[in-house]
Amino acid sequence: MNFLFVLIPIFGIFAIGFIGQKRIGFDAKTISTMALYLMSPVLVFRTFYTTKFDLNYLYMTLYTFALCFALIAVVYIISFIRKYSTVETCGMILASSFMNNGNYGTPVVLLLFGAAGLNHAIILMVIQQIVMCTVGVYYAAKGSPEADGIRSAIHAVRRMPIVYGAFLGGVFQLLNIPLGKSLQQAIDLVANATVPTIMIVLGMQLAKISVKHLEREKISLSLVTKLAISPAIAYVFTLFLPVDEMVKQIMIIMAAMPTAANTTMYALQFNTEPEFVSSATLLSTSLSLATLPVIFMIVLG
Repeated sequence: MNFLFVLIPIFGIFAIGFIGQKRIGFDAKTISTMALYLMSPVLVFRTFYTTKFDLNYLYMTLYTFALCFALIAVVYIISFIRKYSTVETCGMILASSFMNNGNYGTPVVLLLFGAAGLNHAIILMVIQQIVMCTVGVYYAAKGSPEADGIRSAIHAVRRMPIVYGAFLGGVFQLLNIPLGKSLQQAIDLVANATVPTIMIVLGMQLAKISVKHLEREKISLSLVTKLAISPAIAYVFTLFLPVDEMVKQIMIIMAAMPTAANTTMYALQFNTEPEFVSSATLLSTSLSLATLPVIFMIVLG
């Protein structure tokens, strides 16, 4: 029952965007652009400015990138066998390789492990954000119908302000640069509004999905990769990491989270199969109600 109470706010925010799009109608791409280029960099700056670093960051960083590229390799194998186009492959990567560690995984870890677990969850969330705004944006741009290949994708990554926000936050922390009360309040206001805005954009995009036109095979393969193969790969990786048992459990549980909401924003921004990616996000989030309790029983014993 407590687990359901964690999920209610998440689905409530989805519902705000969904109902607003159905009743009023918005330009979701404009709102997603605002969240991506104006709000998200502020959130990342604050996180890197306020979070203290230690050796665990290195292991978690290596793990997060390794898991991401392992899942991308799985998608490439599936795409080769099924003969998917570049656009379809990039859409599959967005739907299958990035997990919702922020507004889903972090509350779940807090519920299961308390404050001690929350600290590790935040670390993984920040690293995952960096992975999504680099690797995720690369594949979103590569799969865009307007893209001209790898050069366009690399250019898109270089233009992502989230990367620069993380860099500036780290520099400000290392140099102990004070922000001042007024500036800190402004940063907090924007940062606190970022995640709800992203979730509302997801709800708007979900409101325009026609389930009738979903490609069942692709969606099924994406869901299996995200909800089953991902935590299995994570378990194997944790066997070789010199971190304590609780951190390993959190890593596996985070890997079992549904598709990240940010990927819908990227897919919408670059027009890389936004309906498919949004559908994968919706369905994986819904199915996680059944898959996550199984993961909890296996991991927590």
